Amino acid sequence: MPVPDFVTALRAHVGTAPLWLSGVTAVVLDGDRVLLGRRTDNGMWAAISGILDPGEQPARAAVREVLEETGVVARVLALASVDSGDVVTYPNGDRAQYLSLAFLCEYVSGEAHVADDESLAVGWFPLDALPRPLAPTSATRIADALAVRADPAAGPRFVR
Repeated sequence: MPVPDFVTALRAHVGTAPLWLSGVTAVVLDGDRVLLGRRTDNGMWAAISGILDPGEQPARAAVREVLEETGVVARVLALASVDSGDVVTYPNGDRAQYLSLAFLCEYVSGEAHVADDESLAVGWFPLDALPRPLAPTSATRIADALAVRADPAAGPRFVR
């Protein structure tokens, strides 16, 4: 996966020490279909995600990531969840932990296709027939987005 320039600059100072980074996930729905990408780094199917650039608004980052990775234009409808994951150790020894903001998004336009080097494949999948292997975090975030779609008043999921 491409490393943002600001992370590369940080790594020059901190080496492989853990970084706390903000990420976004876009659960893009078109009726009863969800947009997924098969990741180049682990081969798993996943909702579209990425790291926020410094100062970038999270919802705008989600829309940007969807367009950059899939060629699809999406619109953010709601925040679906806020959570943090475990520390991830990459093959080069870099460590990071992510604060993830997942958004319920709707399809606006565009033909889904592999638009960068982060995905092996991109496609729309029926919600009742998701591909395998599906990243566990994506399964959770898809469920979170569907819960918000079903009951917007319930608000996003987060650990209390």
